[in-house]
Amino acid sequence: MPTTRPANLLSPRDAAKVLGISYPTLKQWIYKKKIQTVKTAGGHHRIPEPELDKFLHLHSERLPVEERRPTFRQISGRNQLAGRVTEIKIDGLIAQVTLSIGGQKITSIITADAVREMRLKVGDKAAALIKSTEVMLVRV
Repeated sequence: MPTTRPANLLSPRDAAKVLGISYPTLKQWIYKKKIQTVKTAGGHHRIPEPELDKFLHLHSERLPVEERRPTFRQISGRNQLAGRVTEIKIDGLIAQVTLSIGGQKITSIITADAVREMRLKVGDKAAALIKSTEVMLVRV
């Protein structure tokens, strides 16, 4: 049973909070067309969630290592890509979890129990941990 949802629209203030940037910075991005928006009937800017995916990685890069990678000492893998869960499909013991990372999609096949234990749902932030031929997920 697929779990998906249409793109939510966020106010610039809420989008700035998600990205970890200031409201004035986000407004400049809007004016410079660095980030695409939708205008409401009243002329207000709204940012679709998928548009934020292009910039999610920037938020963690500005934080100190301890905050940027809270699982740093718990996981030896260095190839962690932060993104947002866009789709979860559970079929029996297996789950297919799709992340949007920098505008790209990456899919991981994990156990349904892991999805339940991490309490993953569409819209959550997560990181894909890539090790050789495996892609594992880490709740962020």
